[in-house]
Amino acid sequence: MAEPSLIAAHADWSVDPGKRWVSIAFCRDGIWQAEAPAPVGDPSILVRRLLEHGAPLLLGLDLPLGLPRAYAAGRDEAGFLPFLRGLAGTPDFFRVAAGLEEVSAQRPFYPARGTKGMTRAAHAAALGMAGAAGLSRLCDLATTERPAGAPLFWTLGANQTGKAAISAWRDWLSPALAFGAPYRLWPFEGLVRDLLAPGVAVLAETYPAEAMRHLGVKLAGSKRAREARLAAAPSLHLAMARLGVRPGAALERAMEHGFGTDAVAEDRFDSLLGLLCVIGVLSGARPDVVPEDPWVRHWEGWVLGQAAIPAHPAPIPYAAGL
Repeated sequence: MAEPSLIAAHADWSVDPGKRWVSIAFCRDGIWQAEAPAPVGDPSILVRRLLEHGAPLLLGLDLPLGLPRAYAAGRDEAGFLPFLRGLAGTPDFFRVAAGLEEVSAQRPFYPARGTKGMTRAAHAAALGMAGAAGLSRLCDLATTERPAGAPLFWTLGANQTGKAAISAWRDWLSPALAFGAPYRLWPFEGLVRDLLAPGVAVLAETYPAEAMRHLGVKLAGSKRAREARLAAAPSLHLAMARLGVRPGAALERAMEHGFGTDAVAEDRFDSLLGLLCVIGVLSGARPDVVPEDPWVRHWEGWVLGQAAIPAHPAPIPYAAGL
């Protein structure tokens, strides 16, 4: 079989390695062939294996890639990329604070466990922010198309956003970047079309809830319910047909069975949604767009394929070279 001209992949991330699943598709002669979701395993090995095909790679990640501007305003680095690279030497940054007295710019994640009365407002105040809104990036805010995402540094909640960021940044991205891995982070280093190149993995933040709406996938109920995932199969097939994606036999079987009956079935489902989001941007069906906001482009990042712009938070002046 001929080598692909382009590779799309999406990893549904979790603090639990068993819930990390990746969906991959290879483009040959303008047609995408999508494989069934598989465990991520070691992400560095996954990326290296995909790059061995010699084709440009866009890898979507369902985890935060960026920092809220209210936090970034107090940093000395020029942007998120040098910040993330520098975290390889600061293990305390990832230690989740047990109490507000432990919260600082050097230990922003909180709380280590849930207790009665803790609030995001108190967390923000401990970080020197004017209010709880400062914990969120612009792309975390609700839009007309989807609800708000969880703040980066807050570690409670079902989606485990903060803990997922800790595991990915600490155990993979920060050390990999520090050792010169061939990764390019969208949108901090440019738009997707400018970053794609053989031997390079372009990494981009995704949000499956956003992707589902872009794709027109209908979900009647919770994605945790197999019946809801089964009912989504027709709209998934329609989305794939629009994007020129052919599911392999194993992926067809997975869709026919609702991605399984175990606790990680929803993660397999999300990994496919994210993959179709990645392909949508690569094919031009979704815009490769980033707001003309220096905080977004240097520090906060953006969600791949998101075109809806939330209402801006209270302005924080941006000084070039922060």
